[in-house]
Amino acid sequence: MKYSKLKLPLFVLLAISVATNVFAQGGETVTLKQAVDIALQNNLQIKQAQFQSAITDENLKQSKFELYPSLNSSFSANKRFGLYFDQTSGGITSESSNTASGNLSTDINLFSGFRLQNQILQNKALLASDQSNVEKVKNDLSLSVVNTYLQILNNQDLTKASEQQLSLSQQQLGVAQKNFKVGNNTQADLSQAQAQVANNELSLTNAQNAFELSMLNLKQLMEMDPERNITLQVPVIENLETMESKYSGYEVYSKAVTNYPDIKAAEYSTKASEFGVKIAKGGLYPTLSFGGQLYNSYSSNAYDRAIGTGGQVISTKIPFSEQLNRNFGQALGFNLSIPIFNNYRSRSSYNIAKIRFENAKASEQLVKNNLNKVVNQAVQDLKSAIKSYSATQSAFNSSKDAFNAIKQRYDVGLANVIELNTSQTNYNKAEFDFIQAKYNVIFRKKVIDFYLGNPLTL
Repeated sequence: MKYSKLKLPLFVLLAISVATNVFAQGGETVTLKQAVDIALQNNLQIKQAQFQSAITDENLKQSKFELYPSLNSSFSANKRFGLYFDQTSGGITSESSNTASGNLSTDINLFSGFRLQNQILQNKALLASDQSNVEKVKNDLSLSVVNTYLQILNNQDLTKASEQQLSLSQQQLGVAQKNFKVGNNTQADLSQAQAQVANNELSLTNAQNAFELSMLNLKQLMEMDPERNITLQVPVIENLETMESKYSGYEVYSKAVTNYPDIKAAEYSTKASEFGVKIAKGGLYPTLSFGGQLYNSYSSNAYDRAIGTGGQVISTKIPFSEQLNRNFGQALGFNLSIPIFNNYRSRSSYNIAKIRFENAKASEQLVKNNLNKVVNQAVQDLKSAIKSYSATQSAFNSSKDAFNAIKQRYDVGLANVIELNTSQTNYNKAEFDFIQAKYNVIFRKKVIDFYLGNPLTL
């Protein structure tokens, strides 16, 4: 007797074709390390953090140069008309004239309440804080890449499992159709088999969608063209059956607190605020500076006047070089500024700086407390994940054995299609739970490595 071939809906055939192409296509193979490196190289948030660090570095350089004497020069040349006082000739004139002047000045800060020195120390602390923030952004991104990478592998395994389950359901549907035609199965049995195929088709579609979405997320983290064709290298995963959580929250926290970028950034911010208090306090002290100046000027209306023998006034224009000799001046002096009352601004700035310092210390402790909570939660999550993996593995093996037993009974007519479908559904769920539990253990282990400062590789 001949039986008609099983016909599947067109969208299912297309979905299976797409999944086959996704996993079988050549494309560019990307390892986990390469994915992390590409993301670190292209991520815009990291570049922004680096730009901020570069700005702070320039601020540090500028604050160091504040200790050096300043040197400034100026020069002016003018054509004067109308009535005005000629500074160079020393008189009021209405004649048009050409004037020129120049000066060179310097100023040296001798004492300013150590504000300049403390500004340098504050900028050093701010630079260290910004550099730690760069590392923080890198670490957070690396962990996101690892998580997404594992999600892709998880969804890839779920897709393969769904394909296998769909193939099995299709075989069972074929058997049910044959039995229905010869009268061994009822219409209800055939409908149950068709419903099982439909459920497995939906599971496959959901797994494919999850895979494609997680792959898109990874490409976005790497700032990669979504149309670029890549495949992920499946790493050799350690034997999870023998894995034990030997970590304690205290042990992980003690190591994390010494190298975790968030902690370092908070500590350097506290130091910067401490130096801010000293800078503000320097504003309460007098400032002393020493300065010098060289200046010269020329005017076309500068004359030497003398009384002639007849009593008349004889005016002789002073040559340019002679004016430069006569008008060349020098000045040296000290400048002392004593703050007596400036509307409470300096005292208020000092008090605000002290409050900011106390707030920075509280923020630093808050970051440490949060890290302690997160680390202990991560350790507990790893322990729970290992237990869940062991439980799901036992459930998977048991449901697989149960399904095989029910199938053998069904094949000889000792079990009905409802029992078979129920057993297969339990088998499908147990397999999916086992796959997810496996990758959950791997990710939780990587989280612990993240806090310990270990490489985020598989």
